[in-house]
Amino acid sequence: MEPSKEYVFKYKGFYFGVITSVEHIASLEDFEIKDSDIFVATYPKSGTVWTQNIVNLILHEGHRNGTENVENIDRMPWLEYNIKNVDFTTLPSPRTFATHLPYYLVPRDLRNRRGRVIYVSRNPKDVMVSYYHFSKYVSTLENIPDFNLFMERFLAGKVLASSWLDHVAGWYNHAEDFNILFLTYEEMKKDLRSAVLKICKFIGKELNEEEVDSVVRQATFENMRKDPRANYENLPDNVTARDNGTFLRKGTIGDWKNIMTVAQSEKFDKVLKEKIKNLPIKFIWDIHDEM
Repeated sequence: MEPSKEYVFKYKGFYFGVITSVEHIASLEDFEIKDSDIFVATYPKSGTVWTQNIVNLILHEGHRNGTENVENIDRMPWLEYNIKNVDFTTLPSPRTFATHLPYYLVPRDLRNRRGRVIYVSRNPKDVMVSYYHFSKYVSTLENIPDFNLFMERFLAGKVLASSWLDHVAGWYNHAEDFNILFLTYEEMKKDLRSAVLKICKFIGKELNEEEVDSVVRQATFENMRKDPRANYENLPDNVTARDNGTFLRKGTIGDWKNIMTVAQSEKFDKVLKEKIKNLPIKFIWDIHDEM
C-alpha cells in the first residue's frame, strides 16, 4: 500500500513531504557548499532536534547563556524543507543545516568532502515507535492509527524518508565520500559529555570545561523539553500540530517494548535483524544494555 499522495511524493526513489518541491530538491545538487558548513543528517526520529540543539549550544555562546532567543529551526534550517523561505546564501558562517536526505541526493560539493556532516542513527525499533507517535501529532504526516499497518509501511520503506535501512546503510557505505562524524542516539544518551566533546573536536570549536558543562546540562532531554527554542514548540504555520503532543516525546532507549508485541518484534527481527548485522554499528536495544 503506497503512502497517500496528499502527504508525500517520490523523487529519485525517495519519499518527500509535500511541503517541499521537486524544483527545490533538484536545485540542491548544485548548491554551493562552504568548507565551514555543518550538516546534521539523520533518518527521521533518530535524534535530529537533539543534535541540532547540541550543535547550536556549542557554536553560539548566546544560545548557551540564554541572551539570544533564537529558535532551533531558524539557527539551523532544513535543507530540503525550506519552510521559512530562508535565503541560505545570507546565513552567517558557519552555516548549519539539518537534513533527512539520503547520501545520493545531497549537494554534489558535500560528496567532494567539503563541509562537515554529523550523521546520527538510532536503533530502528525505537525509530519506528517514535515515528508512529509523531505521525499522529504532526499534520504534514499521514496519520496511520493502526500500529500494525504502520509497521508494515515502515518495514517496506513506504513512509516519508523511505527505507530506514537504505538510509543508514547508504551513509555508512559511502562514508569515504564525505567529511563525516558518525554518532548513535544511544551513545549520546549513555554518555552525552563524550558526544559533545566529539562534536566540538569535529567542528573545530574549543570550549572550556565550564562551557562544556553548560552545553551538557542544557542538552539533556529533560531540559530541552522545557526550552521552547530547542523543542520546536513554535512550529511554522505550514507545519501545524494535530493534537496535544510534543516534538520531543520520551527520548528513551527501549521504548519499543512498551508498544510492540512479541509477534511484532519477531516479525521486525525477521525483516531487519540479519541485514543490520552488515552495518558497522552495534545498536543498543534496551537502556540496560552495555555499549
